[in-house]
Amino acid sequence: MNKQPSSRTCFLCGRQNDIGLKMSWYNDLEAQQVKAEVVIPEHFNSYPGFVHGGIVAALLDETSGRALLLNGDNDKLMVTSKLEIKYYNPAPTGQPLTVTGWVTRPGDKYARVEGEIRLADNTLIARCKATVMRPPTEYYELWQWDKEEEFWKVYDD
Repeated sequence: MNKQPSSRTCFLCGRQNDIGLKMSWYNDLEAQQVKAEVVIPEHFNSYPGFVHGGIVAALLDETSGRALLLNGDNDKLMVTSKLEIKYYNPAPTGQPLTVTGWVTRPGDKYARVEGEIRLADNTLIARCKATVMRPPTEYYELWQWDKEEEFWKVYDD
């Protein structure tokens, strides 16, 4: 599996984000899925011992959207316009979680993606369905993408 790029400041993948998770995603081309493993620290809990639902949502949002990068088109970044999540079980802190994403309907302007989170024993934590869209060109200027693009790359572990 080949590794996807990460950024500098993203909460989930940012290598220079001191409070971020510094996650890495890998393309499973055979399965046509993107996958990541993460252990969420206790300070991101809701109830003691359980990951906050907003963190679970962030994991699903990022991973399902990254499925669009599966075939190496690392500039096919889109933003979420709709995210539906079904929570099945609480996600424990301090335990490995596997997050998987895939494309259900590709598109250049809009696409549909899905994702799920499972424990090591295959227990389903949550699933999502999302609609993602290509942001208007002017947003790249607002984000100052020209200054950040050099940090959007594959980093060594």
